[in-house]
Amino acid sequence: MSNNLTRRGVLKTGAVAGAGLALPTYLSAASHSGFTNAPTGSTVTLGFNVPQTGPYADEGADELRAYELAVEHLNGGGDGGMLNTFSSKALEGNGILGKKVEYVTGDTQTKSDAARASAKSMIEKDGAIMITGGSSSGVAIAVQGLCQEAGVIFMAGLTHSNDTTGKDKKANGFRHFFNGYMSGAALAPVLKSLYGDDRKAYHLTADYTWGWTQQESIAAATEALGWETVNNVLTPLAATDFSSYIAPVKDSGADVLVLNHYGGNMVNSLTNAVQFGLREAQANGKNFEIVVPLFSRLMARGAGDNIKGIVGSTGWHWSLQDEGSKAFVKSFGTKYGFPPSQAAHTCYVQTLLYADAVARAGSFNPCAVVEALEGFEFDGMGNGPTLYRAEDHQCFKDVLVVRGKENPTSEFDLLEIVEVTPAAQVTYPPDHPMFAGGALGTCNPGA
Repeated sequence: MSNNLTRRGVLKTGAVAGAGLALPTYLSAASHSGFTNAPTGSTVTLGFNVPQTGPYADEGADELRAYELAVEHLNGGGDGGMLNTFSSKALEGNGILGKKVEYVTGDTQTKSDAARASAKSMIEKDGAIMITGGSSSGVAIAVQGLCQEAGVIFMAGLTHSNDTTGKDKKANGFRHFFNGYMSGAALAPVLKSLYGDDRKAYHLTADYTWGWTQQESIAAATEALGWETVNNVLTPLAATDFSSYIAPVKDSGADVLVLNHYGGNMVNSLTNAVQFGLREAQANGKNFEIVVPLFSRLMARGAGDNIKGIVGSTGWHWSLQDEGSKAFVKSFGTKYGFPPSQAAHTCYVQTLLYADAVARAGSFNPCAVVEALEGFEFDGMGNGPTLYRAEDHQCFKDVLVVRGKENPTSEFDLLEIVEVTPAAQVTYPPDHPMFAGGALGTCNPGA
């Protein structure tokens, strides 16, 4: 068993690998049930695969908290949280189809190979019937592909690359989180309103699938409104000091710096940009501006005062006043003593959506789950009415444009919502060029 895995609850032994995975030396009765890791006892095991180390570890810690809360609610504990506000009433607080929910955890390390290895071990050795989690699109795409091969469902955690439900989409994979295109569609009109339509932007971009598609999306959306992209420089995910990338910006002719960075990378690059005096700088007769297209409260906390006034997008925020958001914030705050992040929200919701699909389908068979989720419309989970589109397994919901608060009242009150962008404004056709190149394929039930 991988050293990155931690058992939680009842250990599942003798689970069978699905198609595309090397078979373990032992097989269980589940191998004759028609699909991978079909539960035969009184429990069912889920696999929570999150970054417990690496640049996105803060997000991973909050994801685990949310998963533990979701399991508690599914098993009938606590106050039920969003089970009380979810428009679907298929879940009864008695586990999933009457089976108590157990789970195992793994550390993706924000590395695709490590994430695949831990997910593979969860499936083969722990009998996980569903894998979820992650805060990196590179990880999500790698694990989604593995789950497709293995015949289990993958409910993605934080993954913002267009490719996850674009060219790399898979029938066994589902994404609740929004994507780079949606950030661009939500942000561009706000940026134009705040900073005008005659701007020259210099991009620093994380050099992997998320960064590439995030930059493409923001550049396309802002250029359509009159902005010019003067440069795009790729930076390694492992970077911690971005000084050498920031230094050329002042002499580039740009008057906006766009940081297509996330997690610890964003905290470090924004800090370096402030140290180089870009916040107080003038360029082209304008105040120099910094934009972070995607960020969260956790990142805002890490950035400290540097986040004040910085505009970006986020998937959800604890200050939302819909009934689902309030119920989740209350449950999470009662259990942990502080409000949840967007990472926590996404992972909690994904767990409930999977369990609900099983309940509505009356089966753990992944193909029955796929059928139950495709085209599923729901509400009561934050972000307003939401659709899991059948064509690409992407959720469409409201997106938030946020800004770092100038005068926060607490360490958690760091962001203000500038605009709630309606789902219709960020919806695109399934054949949009930014999402072309891959076929969804068909569900794989595995064994």
